[in-house]
Amino acid sequence: MPFDAETGLHIAAPDTELDARVERLAQLGLGEAAADLDALASELAEAAGTPYAMVNLITDQQFFAGLHTPQGLPNTLGPHDATGGPEVGRVMARDHGYCPEVISRRIPLVLPDVYAAPRFAGNPVVDELGIRVYLGAPLIDEETGIALGTVCAVGTEPRALATARGSLDMIKRFRDQAMVRIYERAGQPRL
Repeated sequence: MPFDAETGLHIAAPDTELDARVERLAQLGLGEAAADLDALASELAEAAGTPYAMVNLITDQQFFAGLHTPQGLPNTLGPHDATGGPEVGRVMARDHGYCPEVISRRIPLVLPDVYAAPRFAGNPVVDELGIRVYLGAPLIDEETGIALGTVCAVGTEPRALATARGSLDMIKRFRDQAMVRIYERAGQPRL
C-alpha cells in the first residue's frame, strides 16, 4: 500500500469492486441498520472482550449495519455523545480504520497492538479514538466473490501477541455467522 509522506497515512489502492459491491449490497437488501446484525456485533464484542464491534459494509464510506458500542446504539448516522469511550456512529470515513485494508487484502487481519505494527499505527482511529486492538475479516459473497465489507472488533487496550491465534479463529467464526445472517435476511439461505 503506497504511503503519503505529507499526511503520514497509507493510500488505499483503487477499489475496483466498488460499483459491483454497491449493486450487490442493494440486491441483498443491505444498506440500513439491522437489529440481527446489531445483535451479532454485540455477541462479537462480548466474545472478543472489546468495547466496539461492527458489521461494516464498505462503499464510498463505511456503514455499520451491525454495531455495538459501550454507549449503546446511536439514534443518528453520525457520531453521538459518548458516555463511556470514543464516539462511534453508524458511518465513518473510508480512510479511517483497518476495514478497507481487509477488503483490499481479502484475508483476516488481527492486530493485538496496532502500535507494534508501524504500518497500521498511523491511522486516524488510533489518534482520534484511541484504538489499540483490531480483529477483522472480510465478508466475501459466495455468489459473486465480491468483498462486501467486514466483521470486526476493536478495543482501546493492547493485547499480548500470544492472543492472535485465538482471535483469528474467533473472527473467522463471526465472519461465517455474519454471512449466514446476511443471506438469511435476503431470503437466500446457505446450507
